Amino acid sequence: MIDYLKGILAHRENDYVVIDVNGVGYRVFCSNPYGLTTDEGSKLTMYIHYHVREDAILLFGFPTREEQSLFRRLLDVSGVGPRVALGILSAGRPDAIVSAIYQEDIVFLTRLPGIGKKTAQRIVLDLKDKLSDLSVGGLDTLLASAPQAAASGAPASAPWTEAKMALMALGYTEAEVDRIRPAVQKLAEGSESTDALIKLALKAMMQG
Repeated sequence: MIDYLKGILAHRENDYVVIDVNGVGYRVFCSNPYGLTTDEGSKLTMYIHYHVREDAILLFGFPTREEQSLFRRLLDVSGVGPRVALGILSAGRPDAIVSAIYQEDIVFLTRLPGIGKKTAQRIVLDLKDKLSDLSVGGLDTLLASAPQAAASGAPASAPWTEAKMALMALGYTEAEVDRIRPAVQKLAEGSESTDALIKLALKAMMQG
């Protein structure tokens, strides 16, 4: 069993990278090879899911432990194989995917590649109560971080400020959050709750 590979990024294609580990090149399928910040010829570490089937042994790689764990949880869902799970991760941030599962957001999930309504429902049913140990975020983490952000200086009377601070705590940049603010305000239709703004902001992030 291979848990991770640490080596040189030797080559990349649309759906995989080649990692040179002491002269051995490992082909590792990943969600967005060209999104990796590592340049070819530089060192990198990829966390691996080792997948064996009758006709092949495949390696799937992820830049973080959290993505590796989420990928493996997705494989536990009936109808979700490695390629579909990888497609899910390629189409959305792990924290947004986890949040959608927590919120039972079937519409969001069916926008992901390879996911129909029945599969989306199975993902929610099978995983909603099994992701609490993942540190990739989720709505509960967002809502928990909002009051903490407010306590650090954001006015308690400004739900958007609290929502913004919570989103930034998850890793979104200030520019990303500010960019989707007009869309969130339009969808909010007068709603001023931090909870509602966070949900709308996550959807807006995924819609680009």
